[in-house]
Amino acid sequence: MGKRDKKNQNNEQFRPKKVSIFDLPRPEFPKRAVVTGGMPYGNKQLHFGHVGGVFVQADCLARFLRDRIGKDNVIFVSGTDCYGSPIVESYRKLVEAGEFDGSSEDFVRGNHESQKETLDKYKISLNLFGASGLGEAKDIHAELSKELMEDWYKNGHLEKMVTSQFYDAKAGQFLNGRQVVGKCPVDKCQSDKAYADECSLGHQYMPADLIDPKSTITGETPEMRDVTNWYIDLTKFSDLMREYAEGLKNKENSRPLVYNTISEFMLPPMVYVKNDFYDAYLGIKDNMPKHKLIQEEKKSSFTLEFKNLDDRDKAKNMLNENEIRFRAGKTLVPFRLTGNIEWGVPAPVLDGEENLTIWVWPESLWAPISFTKTYLKQQGKPDDEWEKYWLSRDAEVYQFIGQDNIYFYGIAEMVMFMALQGRDNITASPADGQMTLPTLVANNHILFLNKKASSSGDVKPPMAADLLEHYTAEQLRAHFLGLGLSLKSVSFRPKPLNPDAAENDPDPAEREGKMLSNVFNRVARSCFYTIQKYGEPLMPMGGVSEEVLHCAEETILKYERFMYKFEFHSIMSLMDTYIRDANKFWAKNIKGTEDDPERRDQVIRDTLHMVKTAMVLMHPIAPDGTELLRKYLMLDEDIWSWDHIFETLTEFCAAKGETEHKIKFLEPRFDFFPMKSVG
Repeated sequence: MGKRDKKNQNNEQFRPKKVSIFDLPRPEFPKRAVVTGGMPYGNKQLHFGHVGGVFVQADCLARFLRDRIGKDNVIFVSGTDCYGSPIVESYRKLVEAGEFDGSSEDFVRGNHESQKETLDKYKISLNLFGASGLGEAKDIHAELSKELMEDWYKNGHLEKMVTSQFYDAKAGQFLNGRQVVGKCPVDKCQSDKAYADECSLGHQYMPADLIDPKSTITGETPEMRDVTNWYIDLTKFSDLMREYAEGLKNKENSRPLVYNTISEFMLPPMVYVKNDFYDAYLGIKDNMPKHKLIQEEKKSSFTLEFKNLDDRDKAKNMLNENEIRFRAGKTLVPFRLTGNIEWGVPAPVLDGEENLTIWVWPESLWAPISFTKTYLKQQGKPDDEWEKYWLSRDAEVYQFIGQDNIYFYGIAEMVMFMALQGRDNITASPADGQMTLPTLVANNHILFLNKKASSSGDVKPPMAADLLEHYTAEQLRAHFLGLGLSLKSVSFRPKPLNPDAAENDPDPAEREGKMLSNVFNRVARSCFYTIQKYGEPLMPMGGVSEEVLHCAEETILKYERFMYKFEFHSIMSLMDTYIRDANKFWAKNIKGTEDDPERRDQVIRDTLHMVKTAMVLMHPIAPDGTELLRKYLMLDEDIWSWDHIFETLTEFCAAKGETEHKIKFLEPRFDFFPMKSVG
């Protein structure tokens, strides 16, 4: 053996061995599942970000789970977020401008119906798209909200706090949420807008900390007046939240984005002060609450770390009094549950506190439970049926959200659900019969032409319904799933809406759709046309080549793991390769079979197995095209079930008692996956 061979042999023992998908344990899915999509506000229609950034991914998982664990075991719900100051403010402006003359409920209902219509056009297969303030769901949501508030109060987790709220003296009213705008006080926040107690990126702070507040009603600087509200103190759950966050690190299907964002709020209370004010700080340092000074080289500010929020708040008051500029750090703070806005879910009277409504953010977090209960009631199920989905370790709840909302879903919601366990012995791993902690599937921002688009910002997003003038729903579904929003923020660059696109430039939004309309369509109809060319439209029965079976099984197992981890971009890449390989297999092997019927039938059987495999795996992505293909293959809906995922078509048909299987005649130039094209 030469020196080079010995060196290679030595290196071999240190080289990681490639693990085959066949050697990995298959992921386990729950017996029952709830899938939820983020709730759009009831003051607007859906823009492309609602659909492309959340709903398409949620729908893909819901459709897969129906195929994987049975459609009767999956409930996919969402709905219009009907309450809160964004709706009040939008409604006020329209009425003042003479552009709307109905009630607040009429205003919300019109937007709700528009949202539902758009989701239907995108083939979003919701079992229920409800509305927290409309119809049957309204009453169920109000009753659930009352029960939850009473449970938290009974368990000792509600705290009554007196805080300062913005008051517009000129308008003679308290200001809520979006009726106040200013600058976010949280350090390094890049938000373009900050409101009364949260910014557009979801950072929470006390209203008094908002920088340069202005009333949206009069433009005046509002004053502060004391109000009493109910809170859950998140700081008392800090140890449990750290335990919960650490658990996410070891959870295979939890995205790092969720853990990293939650961890940012696990820091102790801090403030960041510009170095320019260091001497001024030294002048009051000894009178401030006990704290730790942290200075780092090449940083424009220094840090003051405190043991608790009270100490930090006292220090902030002292800094303000001495005109020392600072920004607050991210940390856990009390989470407000109620307010005094009239357009909201009524809060129960607790400890004599009357005329309160529940703040829109908390009640929107448990609205999916209300929608689940509403759907099951409409199906004639018992009142406690919802518990099988939300209080059972056999079930799992998957919540699809944008990254801006991780604070609410990943921290506030988890604490609220933990607080339902009782007064003591609360755990971050709920037992059977306790409220489950949902699995969060958070996406990064979907940008528009490389800029963050927002209906309340400077860059206006295209409306989701308008995009269908240029593309089919399945083109867009495939493209949105292929963007890789789990990894980073990605730009949506549709050529018809891109002023910088040249006439001969390809359209990025057509890429995944062409795989369907060109490649998959070609190989599928080639099988039909070849069968029809040589006689009756009968599928050739018999075995499938081992190589083809192995490749299909490998693809299925990879797909299953990608779906378990919500890696939709990986699924699109996997299917692109598999479908193109099927097309190449056909083109290579069908040649020269004109006078060899036996060999031709084998090529057709092998290719149809690849078509069948691709059809089932693409069913959650392109439901209409794959359903059309199923009907032309004249297969019943059992073909979608993963109970048959590894079977050949001959095995599937034989189990139905068929000795021969007829397929539907396919017309010339038929398109299973039609597409619109702009170029």
